[in-house]
Amino acid sequence: MENLQQKQTADMTEDIGEEEYLAYLQRRRKARLMQSRRENLSRRNCLQLRLLLLTSVVLLVCGLAAKLFRARPVSVTPDVRKPEWITENFLTPNPYSRPQTALHEVNAVVVHYVGNPGTTAGQNRDYFESLSVTKETSASSHFVIGLEGEVIQCIPLDEISYCSNQRNNDTVSIECCHPDAGGRFTAQTYDSLVRLVRWLCDKYELDCGSDVIRHYDVTGKECPRYYVKNPDAWKQFLEDLKNPGE
Repeated sequence: MENLQQKQTADMTEDIGEEEYLAYLQRRRKARLMQSRRENLSRRNCLQLRLLLLTSVVLLVCGLAAKLFRARPVSVTPDVRKPEWITENFLTPNPYSRPQTALHEVNAVVVHYVGNPGTTAGQNRDYFESLSVTKETSASSHFVIGLEGEVIQCIPLDEISYCSNQRNNDTVSIECCHPDAGGRFTAQTYDSLVRLVRWLCDKYELDCGSDVIRHYDVTGKECPRYYVKNPDAWKQFLEDLKNPGE
């Protein structure tokens, strides 16, 4: 074979001349080199394409897995039907009484007194509403209970109210009207408070003893006044919450 190649080379040299033959060999080497480069580039592009496809598949699988195993958010308002005796009259969204900040969890119910003897639930609700205009302070409550036991809801239960200071972000607030400066609730107000707090404790799976507190227990403020000055009355209220007789 080697002798045959040498003979072919000698024959070509005689036919076309040595210089032309060397040029032919150089062109041939260049052609082979170009072919080799094209093949290498093709293999590299094929590898990159495979890596891209593999990456896409991995990302797709990860995305599907995340959707399958993502924890479901716990609703702050479990599906317990709202009683008919609660009247919704939500405040207009505004920075001073209804900022529409999300309430992500409820760990307690806070009881307050309005501090304005003889005023009605509607009047206290309207005061909260007026703050959007007067801008004199920030204040509101989820519920206001009137002198005759009427219950007005001012703030949705998935939003905070401006009522319980540093506990605004994890509590539901209830303001109670009272006939005089002493702050004692009327029988109608008291009964509605017991009923409302029981419903909220059931809704949020709260303990009717340890998870029902006074504004006083948050900040030391004398609120609700009568039930701060008379601790036994507050203890009786907590006992009444546990009594299923109503």
